[in-house]
Amino acid sequence: MPQRRHVIVDGTRLETLVYAVPRPSLPTIVLLHEALGSARSWNRFAPRLAAATGRGVVAYSRQGAGSSDPLQQPRQRDYLQREAEAVLPALLHACGIDRPILFGHSDGASIALVYAGAFPSHTGALILEAPHVFVEQITLAGIEHAARDFHHGELRAKLARYHDDVDSVFAAWHDLWLDPAFRAWNIEEYLSSIRCPVLVIQGDLDQYGTVAQADAIARRVHPCDLLVLPDCGHVPHRERADETLSASVRFLAATAAP
Repeated sequence: MPQRRHVIVDGTRLETLVYAVPRPSLPTIVLLHEALGSARSWNRFAPRLAAATGRGVVAYSRQGAGSSDPLQQPRQRDYLQREAEAVLPALLHACGIDRPILFGHSDGASIALVYAGAFPSHTGALILEAPHVFVEQITLAGIEHAARDFHHGELRAKLARYHDDVDSVFAAWHDLWLDPAFRAWNIEEYLSSIRCPVLVIQGDLDQYGTVAQADAIARRVHPCDLLVLPDCGHVPHRERADETLSASVRFLAATAAP
């Protein structure tokens, strides 16, 4: 079982799970969850990642998610940038983590990219699953489908296992991304500043994005490895856990040595 505690960042309590205690000799892996996820979303994959890499593994729930403090106001269009440039650095400092390996999924991968672009000398490596760097029509269609499943299907019950207030989590994601003003959201400006090795993992059946996202990263970031998993949707670490783990272990062994 992971060690659970709450870290205070700018007066906000953030749920933090330590799946494997950080080791001074190896960079710590910090897990960044997707829009509807939390630190607990990694419960099956994180222990395997820690055992296979021998590294410390830490995850946290962003404000509004998991058992972190609830959101106090609606999210703004630049909320992912704010998370990467203000909240994440403060949380890493509070946890005593320097030059982390950021393993981000979906929105978490976008946060990892912004952090690495804004703080290139403070990032050891990036592993990105299903990243978003701009808004695609398939993303909006996927959110609309998720809304139907949330209100009339099983999605709400599934997500409730990971959140104290699942309705607020879903509304914050749904309402912002489907706001017409959010169509212009784009973080490609951060990519050319990234200096660390990057691995992008993309499922070819991802219902929230296409390989165009990964291609946009690979054109601007070097070195960048791209793994496209066949018959895989939006969550490679769950749908294709063995392949995702193996690729991550190989990548870290080759490019993120102590």
